[in-house]
Amino acid sequence: METSRAILFAKSDHVGTITFNRPKANAYESNFMRQFNEVIDAASADDDVRVVIVKSALERFFSAGADIQVFAKNSPEANNQMVSLARQALRKIEASGKVFIAALNGHTLGGGLEIAMACDLRFGGDGSYLIGLPEVKLGLMPGNGGSQRLSRIVGVAKAIELAITGDSVMPREAFRMGLLNRLIPGPELARETEVFAKTLASGAPLAMAAIKRSVRDGTAMNLEDGLALEAALVETLYHTADAREGFVAYTEKRPPLFQGH
Repeated sequence: METSRAILFAKSDHVGTITFNRPKANAYESNFMRQFNEVIDAASADDDVRVVIVKSALERFFSAGADIQVFAKNSPEANNQMVSLARQALRKIEASGKVFIAALNGHTLGGGLEIAMACDLRFGGDGSYLIGLPEVKLGLMPGNGGSQRLSRIVGVAKAIELAITGDSVMPREAFRMGLLNRLIPGPELARETEVFAKTLASGAPLAMAAIKRSVRDGTAMNLEDGLALEAALVETLYHTADAREGFVAYTEKRPPLFQGH
């Protein structure tokens, strides 16, 4: 069984970085997903981390999704365990109070795209790599939330088209349809993502966490319930030291120094 570290975690300036490093394509199996769950848990529990970047150490791939060779050899029980671990990881990203940014530098396919879509933001390097959900070409369908998250990002009609054809798109088309939040020149992707993350991490962490929850949970509700959730969340912020700091800094015409309490 593979026991080496397929995923690395580091932090600096309130930014955590999760790096996939399983050559040749960051294709995942159970060990990969166990490690992914571990680093998500660590980042989410760390009060010093406010923003998390998910990126790849490989030049050509962000992630090719599930390791098909391992999947084909495994028992159905082992594959179900791996899929369960993957689903847990993606739900943890969405439930986390941290902002997750996926930095796509290469092919992002199947389960790799499902990971990226669970993140709050997706930045892509401009290039000729592919982004898509090709599971239908194996007689399968996206199984880690791909059909649900894609439709919520790009709309129902486009999501059905991409999933039933299994066709992939390049980064510029992904950006045009809203699948990528930002399209960045390839060589600048790592630097610009890090600069953005550090700038974001200097903001108000409690407010950002509340915004993330309000948008993610509220869009699954009817409007009345969503507005009630927003009202409840903003009420909690009124009583925080960060809110007081924000008002004082504004009146004193200086940058606020948010502490997360």
